[in-house]
Amino acid sequence: MRSRVESYPRAARLTRAADYARVFQGAKRIADPYFTVLVIQNESGWARLGLAVSKRTAASAVVRNRIKRRIREAFRLHQQEIAGNDLVVIAKPATRTAAGAMLNRSLCQLWQQVSQRCKRS
Repeated sequence: MRSRVESYPRAARLTRAADYARVFQGAKRIADPYFTVLVIQNESGWARLGLAVSKRTAASAVVRNRIKRRIREAFRLHQQEIAGNDLVVIAKPATRTAAGAMLNRSLCQLWQQVSQRCKRS
């Protein structure tokens, strides 16, 4: 059986349009060549993730889904470090051709930046 840390429950996802709108309106923006992360603090004690991977980023649904899986897995492994924040990860077209290890490294660095810049007070 998986513990809460090892899973990606529904409570760890942004599910409503209003949640996405709140993040897009008032978020801090952290970016690198592969991703842009929008971050805003939430009232809950855990991190919630939203994804934006457009057809412009990758025309193939297979590639878009692979990018989303990689983002979710990286989030799942680091969600304790970024607890208390709502995040929307926007994939850039460079993710389409990047190696998986490079995307993992990029996401790990972004999570570290999020945890440093958005500490709960």
